[in-house]
Amino acid sequence: MNAALTPPAGDSSLVPAFAGASATFCGIGLARFAYVPLFPAMVAAGWVTGAEAGLLGAVNLGGYLAGVAGGRSLARRTGTRAALHLGMGLAAISFAACAWNGGAEWLALWRGVAGAAGGVLMALAGPAVQGAVSPARRGLAGGIVMTGVGAGVVVASVAAPLLLRAGISEAWLALAVIVGLLWAAAGRVFPATPVPRVAGSPPAGAGRLYLAYGLSAAGIVPHMVYFGDLVVRGRGYDTLIASLAWLMFGIGGLTGPLLGGRVADRWGAPVGLSIWAAVQVAALGTALLPGLPPLLLAAFLGGFATVGATSVALARAREIAGPQAGAVWVRATAAFAGAQATSGFGYAALFAWTGSHGPLFGVGLGLSVLALLVLALPARRAA
Repeated sequence: MNAALTPPAGDSSLVPAFAGASATFCGIGLARFAYVPLFPAMVAAGWVTGAEAGLLGAVNLGGYLAGVAGGRSLARRTGTRAALHLGMGLAAISFAACAWNGGAEWLALWRGVAGAAGGVLMALAGPAVQGAVSPARRGLAGGIVMTGVGAGVVVASVAAPLLLRAGISEAWLALAVIVGLLWAAAGRVFPATPVPRVAGSPPAGAGRLYLAYGLSAAGIVPHMVYFGDLVVRGRGYDTLIASLAWLMFGIGGLTGPLLGGRVADRWGAPVGLSIWAAVQVAALGTALLPGLPPLLLAAFLGGFATVGATSVALARAREIAGPQAGAVWVRATAAFAGAQATSGFGYAALFAWTGSHGPLFGVGLGLSVLALLVLALPARRAA
C-alpha cells in the first residue's frame, strides 16, 4: 500500500477526522450553505435583486470548481497542512469582505473566493484524513469529515435568524469570527498526508462514478442555492420557517454521511450510491409538492442526500482505486464541482427568465433521475 495512505502502525486516533470535519464545516457548511438563509434577507434589504442573488450562488460554485481543480497542485507545492490553512484563511476573509455592501460585483468576487476556499478544503481534507487513520477506521473517519458540512448547515440555520436581527453586515462578520475560532482550534492538528503523483488511466468504474456524481451534483443545485428563497418568497413563509427548513436540511446533512460510511462498509459503495441517488430524487420531487410538511421533508431528504453522497463517493473512490483513491476522489469532486458550476449559471438564467422556483426544481428532478439511471442500469446488466 502507498505510504501516503498508510498511517503509523497502531494509530487508531480519530483526531485528524475531527480536524477534517472542522475544515468541511467552514469551507462547505458555512462558506457555501450559510448563504442560503441569508439569500432572502439580502434581497429584502436591497443588497441584491433575486436574480443577482442567484448569480452569486452560481459564482460560488464556479469558485468551488477552481479550488477543487487547483487543490492538489497547491498541496504539492506548499504541503497539505499549509494548503488546508490557506483554505480556512480565505474562507474567513471572504465572510468579512461580504460584510460591506459594495454591490453585486464586490459580493460576487468574495463569494467566488469562498467557493475556492471550500474547493481546496473539500479536495484535500477527506483523502488527508484517510491517510492519517488506520484502515479499519477509514469509513468512519470519512463519515466524520463529511458531517462537518451538515453541522455547518445546522449552525447556520440556527444562528442566521439571530445574527440577522443585528443586521446583514453583522451576520457576515459573525460567521467570519466562527471560522477564525475553528481555524485556530483545528489548525494545530490538520493532517499532513502528502499528495502522491498518480500516472496512468483511471481505474475501472471511475468513469461511471464521475458521470453519476456529476449528474447528482447538477440536480441538487436548487436545494443548495434556492431552497431558502423558495420557502420565503416562493411559498410565502416567514424567515423563521425558512430557518426551520434549513435546520432540517442540516439534520439530514449530519445523519447522511455517518450512515453513508456504514452502508458503504457493510454493503459496498455502489449500493450506497444508488440509495442516496434515490433519496435525492425523492427530495426534489417532494419540494414540488404544496404545503409546509412536504417542504420540511424535502429539506431533510435534500441534506441527507447532498452531504451523505459525498461520504459514499469517497468510499467508492477507495474501493476502486486503493492507494490512488485521493486522485480519483479529486476527479470525482471536480466532476461534481464542474457540473454544479455549469448548471448553477444555467439555473440563474432560468430563474431570471421565469421568476419561478418550480422550473428549477423540475430540472433538478430530471437530472437526479438520470444520475439514478446511470447507477442502476449497469448494475442490472452486470447481474
